[in-house]
Amino acid sequence: MEHTSNADLRADADTVLARLVGDATGAARLREDQWRAIEALVADRRRALVVQRTGWGKSAVYFVATSLLRARGSGPTVIVSPLLALMRNQVEAAARAGIHARTINSSNTEEWETVQGEIAAGEVDVLLVSPERLNNPDFRDQVLPALAAATGLLVVDEAHCISDWGHDFRPDYRRLRTMLTDLPPGVPVLATTATANARVTADVAEQLGTGGASDALVLRGPLNRESLSLSVLRLPDAAHRMAWLADHLDELPGSGIVYTLTVAAAEEVTAFLRQRGHLVASYTGRTENAERQQAEEDLLANKVKALVATSALGMGFDKPDLGFVVHLGSPSSPIAYYQQVGRAGRGVEHAEVLLLPGKEDEAIWEYFASLAFPSEDLVRRTLDVLGRAQKPMSLPALEPLVELRRSRLETMLKVLDVDGAVQRVKGGWTATGQAWTYETARYDWVARQRRAEQEAMRQYASTTDCRMEFLQRQLDDEGARPCGRCDNCAGARYGAETSTAALDAARVDLGRAGVEVEPRKMWPTGLPAIGMDLKGRIAAGEQAASGRALGRLSDIGWGNRLRPMLAAQAPDGPVPDDVARAVVGVLADWAKGPGGWASGEPDAQPRPVGVVTLPSRTRPRLVHSLGTRIAEVGRLPLLGAVEYSGDSSPVHRSNSAQRLKALDGMLEVPPELAAALAEARGPVLLVDDYTETGWTLAVAARMLRRSGAQGVLPLVLAVQG
Repeated sequence: MEHTSNADLRADADTVLARLVGDATGAARLREDQWRAIEALVADRRRALVVQRTGWGKSAVYFVATSLLRARGSGPTVIVSPLLALMRNQVEAAARAGIHARTINSSNTEEWETVQGEIAAGEVDVLLVSPERLNNPDFRDQVLPALAAATGLLVVDEAHCISDWGHDFRPDYRRLRTMLTDLPPGVPVLATTATANARVTADVAEQLGTGGASDALVLRGPLNRESLSLSVLRLPDAAHRMAWLADHLDELPGSGIVYTLTVAAAEEVTAFLRQRGHLVASYTGRTENAERQQAEEDLLANKVKALVATSALGMGFDKPDLGFVVHLGSPSSPIAYYQQVGRAGRGVEHAEVLLLPGKEDEAIWEYFASLAFPSEDLVRRTLDVLGRAQKPMSLPALEPLVELRRSRLETMLKVLDVDGAVQRVKGGWTATGQAWTYETARYDWVARQRRAEQEAMRQYASTTDCRMEFLQRQLDDEGARPCGRCDNCAGARYGAETSTAALDAARVDLGRAGVEVEPRKMWPTGLPAIGMDLKGRIAAGEQAASGRALGRLSDIGWGNRLRPMLAAQAPDGPVPDDVARAVVGVLADWAKGPGGWASGEPDAQPRPVGVVTLPSRTRPRLVHSLGTRIAEVGRLPLLGAVEYSGDSSPVHRSNSAQRLKALDGMLEVPPELAAALAEARGPVLLVDDYTETGWTLAVAARMLRRSGAQGVLPLVLAVQG
């Protein structure tokens, strides 16, 4: 039997819960495991790790604990949370319980000083911060020490992000070690997640210091979601999947989320569904913050049937009555899949979860897998550059000196920072000089784990056993049992039928060719540091014009046709007839479109006077035949090709500066082409197979302009991305 003081505490906790959930009757009661966690935090001031399914009520634990601790004189609760969407939800939820919550994140820098003043005055009960703040020099050095000293409860939300064994590792979370070290004795710590298998749970517990503590509490509950009905529906191609969704979206309960694997697919599907009369909105990493917030609010208010989203809407979106989650394309990890589908059915008895796998899924998995932790050679080179620098180096200054794109470079530096090899300071990054070991075995293990997760997703899509039980076993849930609700347990609820009208419309939509290729207008920063005297804006008379591509490699229309054709192992050969016809169609639309040479507008682009091809080591026949076909159909002369000079080894440099350095001196305009350009006196079409960064087109266009071309119009089969 619990002590009287704890009985009183339990009564107080239930009272706070009733306010939090808006229960005027006061009948709301905490679940037993919720109470166990709160008791550990408030009465015993222990550390706790809670691994419970989405919708279990983890936020109730830290809000109730906060209210009780504040009433007993403790300082504010600090919640480290990964997404702004979650922060907005949490601030509103806290207010219902009479808890004053504020946030410090990258989108409200103008409020930081005010918030810090409110904290100092004791007016803030909960402060939500993003993990990135923990290693911002100003925040880390000026705000964090005082905050750690005053904190009454530290909450680490979505704690699986700490573990690089998990599916969503974020190095910024590792800075929590520092904050944990600086916490005064007796300050309770709560870590929560819904998506951690046994290995990740152990790793998180160890890194938070809970693993070795004898008084730590680990609460791990069953992960079965009784409200979810899981299904898989295999359809022949992307057109059938889009048509099926257009036909059946209104049959799905309530409002929900349609996940895609790429930004291009999300935008494509959104446009198609709107065209078919559905109220949907797009939500991706490319969506502006204000538009994201509006989309969230519209979904919460059921003003839209669905958000068509990438994993940018993964964690932290809280809509208890979300009725369905559909995936157009399979995620590469069953743990990530469980997390995303867990958004549905939290406050309703039934929600539909449907996976529509696609043939392009594995190519997309392979692309994201290529962004893993860099090789030891690249890491050592980066450390060497920082070690020789006389002052801190910013990312723009460091990027030209290493062969990494900025996003990967920043992630790598964050890992090295946690490992003690580098430090982020005002002005950029410095090397610490500390010894550092490349953990080859660990990185190899993580890569093998990723491959195992991909295989598990293949098995999930094809299994004839219970799908919920399959996901639970992937999360090491000992209570995994057949659910009785999924399509394998209870029979298929959806057939593969699509209407002729929707299928025809989807085929037209996906068959629509043409993507604008924006020209490069500015040289990347830092080129003088690698011996290239180029900076600022590319001279107007040396730029390429806006170009066109048949499609994006990441889309589900022409991307599916072009991806195997342009794959590294694909054989070279003449351009296929259907592709050539589509390119000619793109050219015709371009000519007749706004500003096109056949538009009849006063300031229209002059008509091209010839075709020039770019050299290709891997697909010379494809590029030459494409240029020839365009010249024949357009009744234009094939003026010639830009050629290689000097070293013509493949260019696989992964950031703009390094790519330009590799291209420097590699291309040349042969004399006969220069003569033809001077005689032609007009713009030319510059033909290539695909463009990834745009720099090969930019360099070639600059050379052609300098050789007499009065304009360069790039025309490629595909855009990467």
